Amino acid sequence: MCSLLNHPRIFRPPSSLVISFSSLSAFPMAYSFALPSVSFKSLSFTASDSLTGCTRNGIRGFGVKNLSRSRVFMSVSVGSQTIGVVDDLFFANYKPNFAFLFPGQGAQAIGMGKDSQSVPAAADLYKKANDILGYDLLELCSSGPKEKLDSTVISQPAIYVTSLAAVEVLRERDGGQQIIDSVDVTCGLSLGEYTALAFAGAFSFEDGLKLVKLRGEAMQEAADTAKSAMVSVIGLDSDKVQQLCDAANQDVDEANKVQIANYLCPGNYAVSGGVKGVEAVEAKAKSFKARMTVRLAVAGAFHTSFMEPAVSRLEAALAATDIKPPRIPVTSPVQWETTVNTLLTKGLKKGYELGPGKVIAGIVKRMDKGANIENIGA
Repeated sequence: MCSLLNHPRIFRPPSSLVISFSSLSAFPMAYSFALPSVSFKSLSFTASDSLTGCTRNGIRGFGVKNLSRSRVFMSVSVGSQTIGVVDDLFFANYKPNFAFLFPGQGAQAIGMGKDSQSVPAAADLYKKANDILGYDLLELCSSGPKEKLDSTVISQPAIYVTSLAAVEVLRERDGGQQIIDSVDVTCGLSLGEYTALAFAGAFSFEDGLKLVKLRGEAMQEAADTAKSAMVSVIGLDSDKVQQLCDAANQDVDEANKVQIANYLCPGNYAVSGGVKGVEAVEAKAKSFKARMTVRLAVAGAFHTSFMEPAVSRLEAALAATDIKPPRIPVTSPVQWETTVNTLLTKGLKKGYELGPGKVIAGIVKRMDKGANIENIGA
């Protein structure tokens, strides 16, 4: 299927797989950063294409060779751009080995990025970021204040840059380049998909940062237009959380209704919506036998219709950005539980969480205590 939800684009390039599991019923297009004028046509590529290492704009990616044999795939035309799309079923037997996983908003912490400054390539990313953002990003990352770093407009660029700086930190480590070259799938949680796409060569570091900057600004403006919030519900399965949402929605008006926004891992689902709806979820959670609820420190109800005012701005920016098919597989975010579970069941040997915090490692370990995952900070 072709899902275009809550992220810049879903790609299924001729050189690789994109594992896409977002549900159209769970995340209607109106709730996403939708894309303009999508059309399809048949093209061809080979299932036996092999990957070869290359470096683009300082971010290690993978190229493709051996285009001799062909299979049918689809392409998506977005404005003047055409992006390769392949049906997921074509990759039913795909076996991931090593994955890079990039965190989303909420992973930020004072002090991040500081340790990476001894690596010239990592330090250079912050310098480039300063020119694009118009402020000293490293200073905010390393010294705060926390309230400013936690803001949507700052935290999103900060996590994006720090996560890619972590790639450079890893590259400098003994055997680091070998690890990077071995990565054959990448994914990011929400914001983290922009980072994953940059690593995979879909767009340059600079273009990705411009998109993330705009994304943060547009989402903040959208959040400011209505009172909304997010809350994590801990200790229930997804069906029970949906029932909880349904019960909460019976007590509020249309403008305050809630929905499951992030399927993080078994027993941890984020609910987004109007403040009154979120408060109703919190009030009713115990009666549904939830272990606890945790209000998230974000500006508003991300991944819902509350973000619709941000769509047009990001749409225009995406249409103007040079976006190429990723050189390695890039998975879909938000349906994180399904994404990680698929990687694990398909035999993923090892995952690397690159960037601030250890949220993703914690989620993966919760899903499989024996999973091999390492955090690479910056």
